[in-house]
Parts: sequence; C-alpha cells; structure tokens
Amino acid sequence: MNRALYTLLLHLALPLIAVRLLWRAWRAPDYAKRVGERFAIGLPPMQQEGIWIHAVSLGESIAAAPLIRELLARYPQLPITVTNMTPTGSARIQALFGARVQHCYLPYDLPWACARFFRHVRPRLAIIMETELWPNHIHQCARHGVPVALANARLSERSARGYGKLARLTAPMLAELSLIAAQTEAEAERFRQLGAHPACVEVTGSIKFDLRVDPELLVSAAELRASWGATQRPVWIAASTHAGEDEIVLAAHRQLLARQPQALLILVPRHPERFAAMAELSEREGFTTVRRSHGQAVTAGTQVLLGDTLGELLFLYALADLAFVGGSLVENGGHNLLEPAALGKPLLSGPHLFNFLEIAAQLRAAGDLVEVNDARTLYDAVQRLFAEPSQAAAMAEGGLSVLRANQGALERLLAGLARLLPTSPQA
Repeated sequence: MNRALYTLLLHLALPLIAVRLLWRAWRAPDYAKRVGERFAIGLPPMQQEGIWIHAVSLGESIAAAPLIRELLARYPQLPITVTNMTPTGSARIQALFGARVQHCYLPYDLPWACARFFRHVRPRLAIIMETELWPNHIHQCARHGVPVALANARLSERSARGYGKLARLTAPMLAELSLIAAQTEAEAERFRQLGAHPACVEVTGSIKFDLRVDPELLVSAAELRASWGATQRPVWIAASTHAGEDEIVLAAHRQLLARQPQALLILVPRHPERFAAMAELSEREGFTTVRRSHGQAVTAGTQVLLGDTLGELLFLYALADLAFVGGSLVENGGHNLLEPAALGKPLLSGPHLFNFLEIAAQLRAAGDLVEVNDARTLYDAVQRLFAEPSQAAAMAEGGLSVLRANQGALERLLAGLARLLPTSPQA
C-alpha cells in the first residue's frame, strides 16, 4: 500500500470513523466535544512559527511533560502547540500547562485536514511522541521543509512486523523523518530496517527515566493520608486497570481483607468511561467504596477508594505503599512502571509487558518487579510485601537505582532537537 491508496481508504472509512466517534462519545461524553478540531474546523487561534508536539493519549502526554517544560524554558520566544487524540490526553496537557501552551486535537490524517492544520500552526519543528505515525501529517511537514522528530521512539517486534507488511507506505514515511530518537538499540535497528535513514536514527534512551517528583506532591499526599487516619493502614493501588483486570484486583483485595481488615485499595481504571461501572462493580461486590471525584471522606470503614479523576495518578500513587500497574494481566502490553518506581513504591504487574520489555527487564533485574498471573498470586504478593517491610524497602530502592542509572535521555533528546531548530535558545 502506498500513500495514495492509504488516503483513498481513509476517505472511504470516514463513515466508520464517524460511527466509532459516536460510539466513543456514548461511552465517554467528552468525545462529543470539539469534534470540528478533528477535521481542522474551528481550531482555536494560535501563534505560528513555533514547535508542534503531538502526544496521542494520556501515556504520551505524561511522557511529553518534562520535554515540554524544557522547551518552554529553553525557547521562550517560540509558541508551543500540543495536540492529542483523546480527551484524557487533552485534559492532562491542559491541567499541566494551561495557557502556557496552545492546544487542540490533531485532525485526522486526511490531506485536506492536514494542510488546513499546517497553515493554521506553521511550525518550525514537529515532534511526535513515541510511535504515533501519520503519513499525511508527516508528508505535509516534509513538503514545507519542516523537520519532524520522533521522540522517545519505541517499536516492538510485533509493531515492526505490522509496519513491515506496509513497506510501500512505511519506508517513504520514515525516510521523511529528520530524527528518530529511539529508546533502545534494538528499536533503533527496527526503524533502520523499515527504511529510516541510518544517519537520522539515534539511541537516546527513554525520557520516562527523567521523571522528577515534586516534593510538594509528597507532602500533600502524606497530609491527606494522615487526615484519613490511615498512616498505619496497609494501602495499595491498582492503577491503569483495563476491562477484565478489576475483577481480579477486587478478588485479591477480598482475600487481603480476610487477613488485614484495615487494608485500603485505591482502584484507578485507565479509561474515564469505565469509572461509573467500576464504582458499581465495587459496591455490588460488597466493598465499602468512595469515589475520589465526589469528595467523599475516606474513613476507617472504607475498603476501596475509586480514583475516578483525571491528572491525579502520580498523586494517587504517592498515597499508597505499593503499586500494581495494570494493562498487564490482559494482553494490552502494560503501562508506565517508572512513575510508581520514582515514588519509591514496590512494583507488581501482570505478565503482559510487551510495550515496556526493556524497562521491565531492568526493574526485574534490580528486584523491583513481581509479576503475577491471577487473583491468588496477586494477593500472595501484596500480602507478602505488607508482611515483610524490609523486602518492600529493598524493592523500592532497586527501582530508584534503575531510574538513576538511566537518566540523561531528556538532555540527549534536547540536543538532537536543537540541531533541527532554525533558531537558537534565548540566553
């Protein structure tokens, strides 16, 4: 498939895209807002000639945050435009940066929408986070001589095989990229094999290792937990859970309560459209449940706190003693393990971590990752860590050592981006 055929198929798929958007809006009403932006209609007013950063969803927005902060500091004369595709990513960017950045949804990868978006923003540099590759957007930039960088780039073997089947589309698209800042050498080689120019591919590491925790966040978390009277309670978090995982987590928590009746679970579903259903599930299963979004008080009798807010995950991690990271008991590939590791939390996950193989391997080698398969093994791991605080502390230190050993990726990425910018940072 070449780009012309891809574009034709994308136009033919527009009715299906519209139906899918309606379905998502039915499940999550925020998808019904700002629909015009997805077709480059009704875009907010924007300053031009700046840096455009695309972070498709919540995970990429979290990863992009340190980069955006550094770009704001180093290039204060350039407007920063951030685009997303999901309401969760949009909410996170707006919560973190407000009016300091320009923001909208990225239009669909239709040539006429790409052209309209490009004329509206006219960036000097485009940065795509991780592996959200859109051929027409990339081509639009290349046509106008705007360098495009793939930042914090990752490409699993499975994804590489998929791109390889579309070589006539993939190879020209990758050849139009000016920089591919890959997380690992294995991923860099996959990009080269798919058609990226070898001189444009660098191994910079993952900027997720450069996470900095605001000390005020730790203070606020400690104060809130103290206000619950929960400083001595065993508190654990199951974060970024997907359909099929919540039932396992709640079953493990039920077993834990039989041994430790004061235990508190903070349950944080990955997708907002599942918040209400998970509150109902928890209550139906007989757990005394409060919802974070309702401002309900956590009391000695509370067994489950549902983290049904946006932009608070790091804070919710800070409230807990240990963390299970979801998307891993089902074949989703896992989610960011480094946020709880940076907070000094012993880590638990399921076995499906193919999106984070290198990071998981390092954490496992350092002793800060226990993999579980079901409710029983999850309960066993949680109970053991609460019963053996010295082991929990050793795991936490192992995770912190992995972060310290891998930091510096952000500086390496920024150095590569500086070479692409036709301007130099203000002194």
